[in-house]
Amino acid sequence: MQTESNSKKNSPVGLVEEYSSGAPWRVTSVEAMPEEYRLRVKFSDGTAGIVDMTRLVHSPEAGVFAALVDPAVFGQVELEYGTVTWPGELDLAPDAMYDAIREHGVWSL
Repeated sequence: MQTESNSKKNSPVGLVEEYSSGAPWRVTSVEAMPEEYRLRVKFSDGTAGIVDMTRLVHSPEAGVFAALVDPAVFGQVELEYGTVTWPGELDLAPDAMYDAIREHGVWSL
């Protein structure tokens, strides 16, 4: 019977750091432009660009993202483990964002 645990070895934080440290699509900074429904983002490899959410938040098919039509809510954007998030468990796929920005400089949703 094992009486000692190795919590550091099995730490989820360690797994997240190990996994995300080599991912070029990990977002390192985000700045909201709420009046335009745009985000300025920068990734771990230095790639930077704009996420344009104007059409999405005004769309009848916006679903859970309809809450972001309020500029005050849109402005509550933050980063969590390299992912752009908002309160209410809203987030954007950083890998898709990275691919579009790398190719076009803008990701329009």
